Amino acid sequence: MRKTERYPVKEANSLWQIYKTVPFMKVVKNFVVIQIARYTPIISLKNWLYRTFLRMKVGDQTAVALMVMMDIMFPEKITIGRNSIIGYNTTILAHEYLIKEYRLGDVVIGDEVMVGANSTILPGVTIGDGAIVSAGTLVHKDVPPGAFVGGNPMRIIYTKEEMEQREKQQLHSV
Repeated sequence: MRKTERYPVKEANSLWQIYKTVPFMKVVKNFVVIQIARYTPIISLKNWLYRTFLRMKVGDQTAVALMVMMDIMFPEKITIGRNSIIGYNTTILAHEYLIKEYRLGDVVIGDEVMVGANSTILPGVTIGDGAIVSAGTLVHKDVPPGAFVGGNPMRIIYTKEEMEQREKQQLHSV
């Protein structure tokens, strides 16, 4: 289960109340910074933008590919560990606006994680150190450290132990 905080709304759907939850100028600033970062091919500049203007935690040697969409409302709830790769056109969300409520949740991506292109990471999810997320995956629950996951909905393809066993078999077959 994802770890999110739930906030009920009484009037129209929660998106109509967006500026009661997030100041308008914060959204404008985040939008501009995220759009610049999405098209910036210089990884160090991109990470600096995320850290400085969005208050995200981004580890050293982490590479965020082109066209990655960070949460525009609550980017400060996103943490990406050291030496990780976030693939092309991935979306990382820390919020969900629903009909009768909105939800917020921290997204924690560990060290040495690889997230494949076109993946979506939902709020309240933790991806453990050394995990691999296959391209096109909807990450809707926590990913154990070292696991290889994929699909929509996401499922574990190999655990860390199974991955290590496969690597040993491949070494012995060479």
